[in-house]
Amino acid sequence: MNTPALFSSGSYFSISNWWTFARVRIPALYQRYPFAVLGAFILLAMIFIALFAPFLWTVDPQAVTPLNRLKPPSSEFWFGTDALGRDVYSRVMYGARVSLIVGISVALLSTFIGLAIGLITGFVRAVDAVVMRIMDGLMSIPSILLAIALMALTKASIENVIIAITLAEIPRVVRLVRSLVLTLREQPYVEAATASGTPLLKTLIRHILPNTMAPLLVQATYICASAMITEAILSFIGAGTPPNIPSWGNIMAESRSLFQIAGYLILFPSIFLSITVLAVNYLGDGLRDALDPRLSRRM
Repeated sequence: MNTPALFSSGSYFSISNWWTFARVRIPALYQRYPFAVLGAFILLAMIFIALFAPFLWTVDPQAVTPLNRLKPPSSEFWFGTDALGRDVYSRVMYGARVSLIVGISVALLSTFIGLAIGLITGFVRAVDAVVMRIMDGLMSIPSILLAIALMALTKASIENVIIAITLAEIPRVVRLVRSLVLTLREQPYVEAATASGTPLLKTLIRHILPNTMAPLLVQATYICASAMITEAILSFIGAGTPPNIPSWGNIMAESRSLFQIAGYLILFPSIFLSITVLAVNYLGDGLRDALDPRLSRRM
């Protein structure tokens, strides 16, 4: 049987080419942006844990076994058990799914919606006066309080948590994109496109949008980290995901009354949450340095 062209030895997508790329480019990237590569590696590891949690020597994270309640970490229970006898290791592994789903979903939704609103707001003065007053009003409310208020009006679910946090993050993206558009629309090539009769949508897509991507990608990483923290806070105070869904915030919330006698119940989920947020922030810093080398030299 002939080897498919896509994976042949002369193809760009061959295994040998990818191995050469990884062997040469990754060390070079690590030398220039060590923290970004480290953050990307940790984030990929967390995504791997979230995707393959059922195959990482876990058990049912909701299985209650009263005989095994509050067992300390051991060879049988790696992270110990909680007050209901549930395996903490399994709950922490499955909890990665909730944090990553919320963080990535909020980053994508808020960035996309904020980008669309910011482009129109920054380029159309009539819309700017109305929309930005609404955004200023939303930004005057702390994001966590706005998320709590929105969750109080709905039932606890991952979908509602994503919507609540997204609505709290959109105004920040809108202000960032608007400030960029206000600068870009004064550039000669944009004025020339407008003077030549180029439609508004075409001008935004061809001339404005590409120049907003770099800072927007960096902002998206910070939104992802902030969303994971906000989700943990909402779950910790009982306004986030349902208690039956294992998440890092829920694990810490259920264990706060047992902190003095079973500190490991809070220790392990908090470590995973901190490492994941730190990895996303490292990745964002690396993207900022790579996309704006002048800023990196000034720092």
